[in-house]
Parts: sequence; structure tokens; C-alpha cells
Amino acid sequence: MTSIAPPATDAAEGTAKKARAKGDHTHFGGPLGATILIVFLPLISIYLWISIHRHGGELVLPSRALLSEIPLPTPRSAALLFGWLAFQVALQVLLPGKVVTGLAQRDGVRMQYKLNGLISLVVTLALGASLYAAGLIRGQVVLEELGPLLSCSILFAFAFSLFIYLYGFTSQRDEERSGILVYDYFMGSSLNPRIGKLFDLKLFFESKIGMTTWIVLAFAMACAQYERTGSLSKEMVLVCVLQLWYVVDFYWFEDAMLTTWDINYENYGFMLAQGFIVWMPFNFSLQAQYLVYHQPNIPLAVIPLIALFNFAGYYVFRASNLQKHNFRTDPNAQIWGKPPTFLQTKRGTKLLTSGFWGLARHTNYLGDLMMALAWCLPSGFSHIPPYFYFIYFAPLLIDRERRDHKVCAQKYGQDWETYCAKVKYRIVPGIY
Repeated sequence: MTSIAPPATDAAEGTAKKARAKGDHTHFGGPLGATILIVFLPLISIYLWISIHRHGGELVLPSRALLSEIPLPTPRSAALLFGWLAFQVALQVLLPGKVVTGLAQRDGVRMQYKLNGLISLVVTLALGASLYAAGLIRGQVVLEELGPLLSCSILFAFAFSLFIYLYGFTSQRDEERSGILVYDYFMGSSLNPRIGKLFDLKLFFESKIGMTTWIVLAFAMACAQYERTGSLSKEMVLVCVLQLWYVVDFYWFEDAMLTTWDINYENYGFMLAQGFIVWMPFNFSLQAQYLVYHQPNIPLAVIPLIALFNFAGYYVFRASNLQKHNFRTDPNAQIWGKPPTFLQTKRGTKLLTSGFWGLARHTNYLGDLMMALAWCLPSGFSHIPPYFYFIYFAPLLIDRERRDHKVCAQKYGQDWETYCAKVKYRIVPGIY
């Protein structure tokens, strides 16, 4: 679903407040589900690290003995984490960037964002390559500190989530909260916490910390493999190239991020903070971590087929998102060489029914899943953990689509039913 959002009306704000009072806007099982996820999400990341780095990728049963394998923070890992955070903050503040105005959000506010992700990524990778060539940093060091760095990041995510929970109450906007501490800590107490006029904490951590740290860790694992074996495997090269393409593309179309669900609808709490600080960097790089220790020996002829599958998914993902973004910013922009078709709602918004958005309500999720699977395939089929990204990502996107459906059904009423009758499929055209 995509729409052009008008300024919020008193009636709309009243409806939102009534929904909050009834508590019918909660997700993930409400306070109980939030509590469970707060406990288990960090444990999953630790378990995956133990599986790959201590048990060769084997799944092991939880036990008391396993507790002794939990990596503990070290002074070096803490220095790496906070030095990295400070470096990325400096790039965000000091490097030039264009200022872009986002969509009108649920209270009608249009936020401004400073975007300099691509130049920040280039500076980060260039500096990293220079330091590596000079012998000042080594992939083996990152590999040795990866477990302690994971634990440091988890502890930081908890502390930072408390900060943004408390800081959110200084917001002067019409924020959506449940009034239940554990749930609001998990989901967030405000939509766009920021420091100053342009330093948006949510966008910064999703891009500079989530995306950039992910690809840097993948490259560090490639360096570690080279240092350990004297060569780079074709599987490691393929994984790094495909994931680098994704990250570069993210920054190339950075302004399209401003029309996404994360930015415009999700409060910034533990769920997203833990996702950006821990989940994305450490779990998205699992394939590269696995390949440090394993040589799957994928047939050479299969490599281009995996790449082709990835770029087919990329086309679906990027073309879908651009159609949505262009429609939101310019409703008259042509789609597939034709004027866009849409459903005019009683709220005054328009629901796009052209292009990929006429085939399914979230074909961009289909492209995302195709790429996710392509990144896992170079790991072979001997162990499950390298496939974790795809295994968790599929139900995550299905859940997100259903949450979006619930919100839109409440928002648009009969118009949403009309839209769903016209665009019947959710994610996979003709199937689901």
C-alpha cells in the first residue's frame, strides 16, 4: 500500500487517540510479547555467534554449559564500538549532505533530514582500505573481537533504548503511546527523536550504524579469511559483492527511505534500536562469518545463476519502491510508460494500483526475499545458521504486511476493502 498523506485533521487525531485508549493498536502480542522479545532477541544473536564461531555452524541444544560460551565484553571491543559510533557521528555532522523534507506524518508534521550516506560510506570504506593496506587494522582482530563486540553492542542497545524512551517524553508532538512501560520501551515513546534540527536518531542508526556496520563486518570477515588461508573463496567474494551492491543502492536512493514504514509509522524504541545496533550488523553478516571457516565449493557455473537470481530480486525490490516513492512525491509520474491508476479515498489520500503495486500490495517484499535467499545460497547446505537471515526475514515481512493491513483497514475503512478487492494479493502475485 502506498498513499499521499494530507495534513492531520482534528477528527483523524481524535480517532488515533481513541484507538490508543482502547489499546487496539498494539503489536507483537502486546506487553507480554514485547517482554519476551526484549529477552530473546539478544539471546538469538548470541546463540548464532556461538553456533558459527564455537561449533562450526552446528545447531546446539541450550544448556548450562552453553552459558560459559557467551562472549563477554572486553576493553578493546568497547573501544571499537564507541570509536566506531563517534566516527560515524562525525561523518554525519561534518560531511556535506542535501537536506530533504519527508512526508507528512501521522500528526501532519513534515520533518527535514540531512542525507550524506553515500559519501559517508565511500569515506568509511576508503579509510578502512587505506588502514588495512598500511597494516594498521586486520580482519583477524575483528574476528577475535566479534563476540565481545556483539555483547558490547547488546548492552549499548539496552542503554540507548532507555535513553530514547525517556527522551521521547520531551517531544511536543502528538505521539502514540500505550502507557504501558515495557511495551513503550520496546516500541518507543516517540516517532522521530532527534538532537538539534537535523540529527535524526532513527535514520542515523538505521543507515550509518545498521547498514554501514553490516557491510564493514562482512568485509572484515573477507579479510580474516584471506589472512587465514591466503586467498578469498569465490563464495565469500559473491556474498560481499551482492551485499555491497545492496548497501550502495540503499544510499544511492537514500531519500526513498523517507517514505518507508520505519521512518513514518514505527516509534523508535528497543525493537528498532536493537535491530539497527545488533541485529542488522551481526546477523546480516552471518554468511560472511560462516565462510571464514568453511569452503562450500559451489560449482563455478552456479555462481552467475545465484547472481542473476539476486539481481532479479533487486529489480523487483528497487522498481517497486521507486514507483511508490515517485507516486508519493509526484502523483503524475508515469509508471511503466502510462499515467498511474489509483483509488481516491474519502480521507483525500490516493492508493496506488499501478505497476508492481497493482500486482500485489507489497511486491517490494518479494524482491527483498529473493535477495535474502541469494545471499544465503553461497554458504551451501551443510548448516542452518547461514540461512537465518532468510528464515527470520520471511515471517518478519509477512507480519509487517499484516500489521500494515490492520492499520490501513482502520484508517481507510470501506475504501481499504475496495482497494484489497482490486489488488487481491499481499506479497506474491497469483500466490499470496
